[in-house]
Amino acid sequence: MQDTRNRVPANTDAVINRKIRDETDARVRYYQQHKGSIRSRLRQLDEEWDIERAIECNASALAFTGVVLGATGDKRWLLLPATVAAFLFQHAIQGWCPPVPILRRMGFRTASEIEQERQALKALRGDFAGISNDNADAILSAVRA
Repeated sequence: MQDTRNRVPANTDAVINRKIRDETDARVRYYQQHKGSIRSRLRQLDEEWDIERAIECNASALAFTGVVLGATGDKRWLLLPATVAAFLFQHAIQGWCPPVPILRRMGFRTASEIEQERQALKALRGDFAGISNDNADAILSAVRA
């Protein structure tokens, strides 16, 4: 079983993982040159939905819809929340379910991936003593260690 931090990336196409990582790296390098905007970016990161939240929202909306339609109409709609529950279980165990590839292609990141950017930006801002704040590549390596 995959550890929680790596299970979604381990079940995501390497090209998509690389794209997400490259976009994060590009943002960190941008803010290396625009340090005055880091505070605003950190606020944006606080609002960013991670993939787990997106999956939970999607699953609950589908399950609720299935229950309502099953209760007010055709009982076969109750298969929808049952299927959603099975997919949630699969995601909890494996880190994969049918929405994961779609959401990753849309750019949804894991909480860990978001936190790596947050920590890199804080290091660039000078929040951590003992880490040089003028080398984005060294900072990215440090937060991924």
